[in-house]
Amino acid sequence: MKGEGHTFSNALRKELWNDKHVKAAAYAIDHPLVGNPVLIVETDSGENPKKALSAAINRLKKRNKEFQDKFKKAKL
Repeated sequence: MKGEGHTFSNALRKELWNDKHVKAAAYAIDHPLVGNPVLIVETDSGENPKKALSAAINRLKKRNKEFQDKFKKAKL
């Protein structure tokens, strides 16, 4: 995940755990200043890890959109 840090990596890791087919979700960054996160996703035989990752990203996008909408309404 080039260019990302702990914030996005941790949010994605936590969202992956909401998938019933995900058996392991973690990330590692070799060095906080120059390293890129490496994501580890393990699923059971019911789902492809790439599909689980894509679904988690879509759920995060939806939650972010909902937050933005609520924030805009609160500012008025």
